[in-house]
Amino acid sequence: MSDSARVEARLLEVEGLTVTIHGAQRTVRPVEGVGLSIEAGETFALLGESGCGKSMAALAIARLLPEAATIAGGRVSLSGEELLALPESHMRRVRGGRIGMIFQEPATSLNPVMTIGAQIGEVLALHRSLRGETARIETRRLLEEVGIPAAQERLDDYPFQFSGGMKQRVMIAMALAGEPELLIADEPTTALDVTIQAQVLDLLARLQAERGMAMLLITHDLGVVARMAHRVGLLYAGELIETGSREDFFAAPLHPYAQRLFAALPDSSARGRMLDALPGGVPLLDQGFTGCRFASRCPRVFERCRSDTPNWRVVKGRSVRCHLYGDGDEAPLRKQIAGGTADTTISSTPASRLPVLEVSRLAVHFPVKKGLLQRTVGWVRAVDGVSLCLEAGRTLALVGESGCGKTTVGRAILQLMPPTQGEMTFDGAPLRFHDRAAVRGMRRAVQMVFQDPFASLNPRFCIGDILEEGMVSLNVGGCAQERQHVVDELLKRVGLLPEMRWRYPHEFSGGQRQRIAIARALAVSPRVIVCDEPTSALDVSVQAQLLNLMCELQRERGLAYLFITHNLAVVRYMADEVAVMYLGRIVEQGPAARVLEAPAHPYTRMLLAAVPRVDAGAGTGAVKEKPGVVAEPPSPLSPPAGCHFHPRCTRADDTCRTIFPVAREFGHGHAVRCHLATA
Repeated sequence: MSDSARVEARLLEVEGLTVTIHGAQRTVRPVEGVGLSIEAGETFALLGESGCGKSMAALAIARLLPEAATIAGGRVSLSGEELLALPESHMRRVRGGRIGMIFQEPATSLNPVMTIGAQIGEVLALHRSLRGETARIETRRLLEEVGIPAAQERLDDYPFQFSGGMKQRVMIAMALAGEPELLIADEPTTALDVTIQAQVLDLLARLQAERGMAMLLITHDLGVVARMAHRVGLLYAGELIETGSREDFFAAPLHPYAQRLFAALPDSSARGRMLDALPGGVPLLDQGFTGCRFASRCPRVFERCRSDTPNWRVVKGRSVRCHLYGDGDEAPLRKQIAGGTADTTISSTPASRLPVLEVSRLAVHFPVKKGLLQRTVGWVRAVDGVSLCLEAGRTLALVGESGCGKTTVGRAILQLMPPTQGEMTFDGAPLRFHDRAAVRGMRRAVQMVFQDPFASLNPRFCIGDILEEGMVSLNVGGCAQERQHVVDELLKRVGLLPEMRWRYPHEFSGGQRQRIAIARALAVSPRVIVCDEPTSALDVSVQAQLLNLMCELQRERGLAYLFITHNLAVVRYMADEVAVMYLGRIVEQGPAARVLEAPAHPYTRMLLAAVPRVDAGAGTGAVKEKPGVVAEPPSPLSPPAGCHFHPRCTRADDTCRTIFPVAREFGHGHAVRCHLATA
């Protein structure tokens, strides 16, 4: 396409967009001088860490900024119409109509006291003048289009009656109700399972192809960008620093920041060495910048970077802000910045392979009660006969979709919810579930890092008190002065400053709060740590810092980790063994290399196939779903007969539908529950 034809095809044009937030004591510029364009039918991915200004830029385009924020400069044009010049009454017609938006967290974006049908009906009434039965028919069609089963029956359901993946589909249906020309998707798959993420991404790609929509995709996930984007814009500290096609960006990123993001990705090839994590974090945006904004974290910084702001330079059809690229002769400089830092092997203490904690036939069943007398009418078998063995200095990863019972296993091990049945041994000695003294001793040796550190840290306690609380409760750490010394050392060990002990949880970033959660677990010198999705929704760079810390601590202290996650890239890097869980039961278990490289169970293969791959050849079109695979797993209240996975399995036969498979050993500790599995 010629340059003139490309200009004519542009649906959205943003030039010099600048946003300021006026506070009581300071002014923040979360977006400064951002410019981008998107053509009809094209996906532009805005990539960067949390705090870089991605979401604020999207809110500015849709004019949905908070009250304290204003657009200080720039222009936004949609099909030639200047949006910043429109009065709010006209902008309300554009927003939700010509511009649709999928927000990051559907649970907080959907009104909990309105039915799904009523919420979508509001959009239809405002932007398409559809009401009554006509609107209800269109609402049902939209729900069917985004893959909601039994759409007619679900029109009068409330958001809490939908799973996370289904709520995201409802958000997509609501965004599409106004028949938008531009769809803004703000982290549409953050914290979703890989299978649900794949379904949502395939759905968006299919709908975009059918409707010819432009899409602004906001994400920090490189795998999602590789799968969905046509062009990429890299944002850092409120400023665009690199733009180009997806293929070029993944084949050879230009900016040192982009290169370090790729180097920080975990995978099996990085096992046994430190990830190339970016030091520090995104600078505060309440300051005036001189020079390159990335200079304080750049491994190739030189004097000019600190004093002169880099201008855009064109390198083989791409644009980059970096002084390392000279005028017209970039090859020597490209060679200079290629690659990451030197390979750093983690100092290791050989694992003892001694079992620390063993769980046999663990079950957690929840009663379902109904009626005035609350009679038990059924049981939810959240965990149904799980056996695990945690060894000193090693990591067992427990993987599976949301709702399969992973977190319940971790909580039951720590007696945070009572097991229905099962046996547990600690250091070879039986541990009785109802023995309070034994459970108290076990809780000192077995600690938990929860998925959401903000929710698990007391907002009324300063960090020092939070870290001391466990020591006081379990009578460890000596006197108050000794405990304070331990707290200071723990903060330094997890990369924080001792003086931060007087701050409160809300004064820390997400990655810092997760470090505090790890420090709290370490405060009582545990031997086992149950990690429940510790890297969920973290940026690539923060995730790398956290994984490096956990690997170092494991090798220093011989910790055993039960790593509960759906992030299979992290599993490849961290895990020594993998247990795959489906509907309350372990369906495949064994050494990580065997399970991940040669999976025998069809569910494990489905999980691995759903992971977006970070490579230059990743496609942007929807991946065709295998015939016979349903979108949602069955309910644990009424699991299918036979193999629980058979309704989603393309190879299931009559035996699978009637008989639950026993575990079959394939050697080297690799066990699979599948009638059709072969070694």
